[in-house]
Amino acid sequence: MAGRGLRIPGFQRRKSWMHLTLVGHVLLLFLAILSLAAQQKGPSASLHGTIRDSQGRPVANVSVSLKEKNSVQVKSASTDERGHYAFTGLSAGAYSVHAAKSGSGDGDISSVLLAEREDKNVDLVVSTAGAPQFFDEPQFSVSGVTDTTSLGGHGSDTVVRTRDSIAKDTTALSKADAGPSEVAPEVANLLRGGNYAEARDQVSRLLSRQDTAALHHLLGSIDEKLGNSLSAVHEYQHAAQMDPTEPYIFDWASELLLHHAPEPAAEVFDKGTKVYPQSTRMWIGLGATSFARGSNEQAIRQVSAASDLNPGDPAPYLFLGKMQHVEKNPSGEVLEKLHRFVTLQPQNAQANYYYAVALWKNRGPLDTSRATQAESLLANSIRLDPEFADAELQLGIVHADQGDFSGAIPHYQRAIQIAPQTEEAHFRLAQAYRQAGQPEKSKEELLLYQKLSKESSAKLDRERREIRQFVYTLRDQSSPRVQ
Repeated sequence: MAGRGLRIPGFQRRKSWMHLTLVGHVLLLFLAILSLAAQQKGPSASLHGTIRDSQGRPVANVSVSLKEKNSVQVKSASTDERGHYAFTGLSAGAYSVHAAKSGSGDGDISSVLLAEREDKNVDLVVSTAGAPQFFDEPQFSVSGVTDTTSLGGHGSDTVVRTRDSIAKDTTALSKADAGPSEVAPEVANLLRGGNYAEARDQVSRLLSRQDTAALHHLLGSIDEKLGNSLSAVHEYQHAAQMDPTEPYIFDWASELLLHHAPEPAAEVFDKGTKVYPQSTRMWIGLGATSFARGSNEQAIRQVSAASDLNPGDPAPYLFLGKMQHVEKNPSGEVLEKLHRFVTLQPQNAQANYYYAVALWKNRGPLDTSRATQAESLLANSIRLDPEFADAELQLGIVHADQGDFSGAIPHYQRAIQIAPQTEEAHFRLAQAYRQAGQPEKSKEELLLYQKLSKESSAKLDRERREIRQFVYTLRDQSSPRVQ
């Protein structure tokens, strides 16, 4: 008995039961962990947004359906009183969204990409007028503004100046016809009187009672006049997303371009040309953004496409004419379009001038016919507009390039008489005087040129500082960009 352990009845059975219980608990814990892991790897993305009508008002009780591509299953939701809808527990993938309400038309977005655990906002517009559906969230965000510290940009001073000028010309194509059709009388009176700060307060109060795209757009216009560029671009964006009409989309894009954000502007203009393929100014704007990014050939193609939409509209040709100033040899496409311009509008001084410049730049060394034609066109341009300084300057260049410096001098002088601040005219006149054997006059003009050049650079620098640059981030980059 001394060498054997003591056995207690029932103890072994209790020990076995305790062991099994412990194993069971461990197994249950393991299964719970597996279940939690499976849930974490399962559907986790979500999609939500707001459905509005063409006036920017939220629409309740809209049926919203969501269908994953390559799947027959359709999820359904309905908007609440604020026009909001939401889908949760979605898998990563590509989806289409469809919104419909009896009497309010349909809205569709054919492709929405969702990443794992992404929470995406997608707004739609439904309208009885069949208003176009806006696009997915923009691939950029504007987060700030900064002063332009120098002439900036790539290329020569002429290139930079031309890009800035074209950006301003693009914005000039809009704004006038993009405002709301009716403005409260008190706001209209304040705007006419230039009381923009007070007008902004009035519009903000109106927005608190009625949230419309027209009021957001008006607020953006006022903010731009007040110098609040960041607020302006966000208001323009809000208006375009609420009511994606052609003027609102154009103004949003042109505001981005004006403030040296060509990549975001290109995205909006590109979407605009798809929604409004017959909009001349939308294609001009897209070309202007390509030009701002240094893609001159692409810019020419896009503005040329604008000229084909309405050949009688002078605007696209004027942009092509400006763009050719930075080209040593304008393309055959530019030559063709500018020839069409002067053919359609022979009494247009600018049509004669720009086609003459294109011919002169594209002439060969022994091509006397083009030289003669260019000279004739320039003379006709001056006849049509006697105060056309650029035409006088170019006619002087034609004479000087052919070795006729004495013949060039009167045209340079006339250009300076019309526009005394024209730097190039003073510089070329100085060269012509030197070639004609008049060194004192040459020295005098050269000093004037240097003085004007310095003043012009300072003025341009001030103007560029006044038009503050947007700081923006593209979806595929992590750091903010200043163009």
